[in-house]
Amino acid sequence: MTRAVWDNLLAEARTAHQGALAAFCPFPDDLKPRDPRPYRIRPAALFEVEALTDPLARAYQEASPVAQWRETWKGSDIDATFLDRFGCYCLIGGGGAFMSKSMAAYLVYMPPGLHYPWHQHPAEEIYFVLAGSATFRRAGAAPQVLGPGQHVVHASNQPHATTTLDQPLLAHVLWKGDLTVKPTWARGAL
Repeated sequence: MTRAVWDNLLAEARTAHQGALAAFCPFPDDLKPRDPRPYRIRPAALFEVEALTDPLARAYQEASPVAQWRETWKGSDIDATFLDRFGCYCLIGGGGAFMSKSMAAYLVYMPPGLHYPWHQHPAEEIYFVLAGSATFRRAGAAPQVLGPGQHVVHASNQPHATTTLDQPLLAHVLWKGDLTVKPTWARGAL
């Protein structure tokens, strides 16, 4: 049953991989299935009650109970409110149901009124909005408010931040390039 949930999510991700996502990077052909160890965090429960219509968003929601939700910023100096509200889990990559050397794919969930502070990472990144909206900020660029079907690309080590407005944000996020180095805060950069 669990493998069927992951296979369905992968199929939806593959179907959605066109336009800006396909231009960002090809869908990986080196996928290796694995069985992630489920791990829950508080934002998972918030995400699971969202009313979603996008097929990829719904597939992410269906896989949520068996996902290994990440605590990327646990142990950093970010406040507990952020940790209780920011949610992320991997489909392709570390902790995900599939591994690839060429691309990582994540779900990012942020409820209304949450600020994800300035951070950076060596991997290039695309945020593709599935539901909700947010203001995306990138060093060297004007802020953008994006909604469903819109995207933003973050260059390697380009500081960026995100703030949700009156709706939660659900994004399909891809990384390419250096997939091994975790993000770091970029507070002094701006």
